[in-house]
Amino acid sequence: MKLVKLFAIATATVLVMACGTPKVEGSKEVKALLPSNGQVDTVSYLLGVNFGLVMTQNGFGDLNMAKIQKGMKDALNAKEGQPMDSVFVKQFKIDPSDMNRIINEFLQKRMAYEGALNKEKGDAFRKDFYVKNSADSTASGIVYLIQDSGSEKRAMSDRDTVKVNYRGTLIDGTEFDKNEGIEFPLNRVIKGWTEGMKLVGEGGKITLVVPANLAYGERGPREIGTNSTLVFDVDLLEVKPYVEPETK
Repeated sequence: MKLVKLFAIATATVLVMACGTPKVEGSKEVKALLPSNGQVDTVSYLLGVNFGLVMTQNGFGDLNMAKIQKGMKDALNAKEGQPMDSVFVKQFKIDPSDMNRIINEFLQKRMAYEGALNKEKGDAFRKDFYVKNSADSTASGIVYLIQDSGSEKRAMSDRDTVKVNYRGTLIDGTEFDKNEGIEFPLNRVIKGWTEGMKLVGEGGKITLVVPANLAYGERGPREIGTNSTLVFDVDLLEVKPYVEPETK
């Protein structure tokens, strides 16, 4: 998360809100150029939507709304001074560097909690899947269930290419990815796929339960989450062995 970007958007929102209630002066013709009350209401709502999206997309969805509203009102009612300069900040008795530090500490704690919780749930899910489905597992921690072993033709090298239909879900069943007839070399995917696709033959079907360290780990995108265990249902349509290019 880039705090500078977040504060820039938040500050712009506050400034636009402040500019939305100018002192009405001038002739009738000049006053007619002002936005209508309906436009003011619409833009006010859209700014609220924008600010809310910024907050949730940056991991602030569970904050105290009353405190957010108070902070915005305090900013709007502050004395003259540009946002984040010494005159402006002094009114809130906090230094910009402290704001970044406090928010970073909050985000780090939230990420550590979410990562630990996801790992704990993922480990339990893999154990439960293993027992309930009489599945198999690898030394690396992948739990897998073969519905159809396919032919004897298998991917043997990380540079082999596979053609597959697949569906990826979180352990709660939420689908995050799906593709049909897609091809990729095994050295261009997550480690769980590189290893897992060698467990089944061409024409086979397999379910892979991949631990976080063989998936996206702590760098999981927001729709997946940090340290998430992933489930893939895969139809292995074709295996294309790697062929060394001819040298001239």
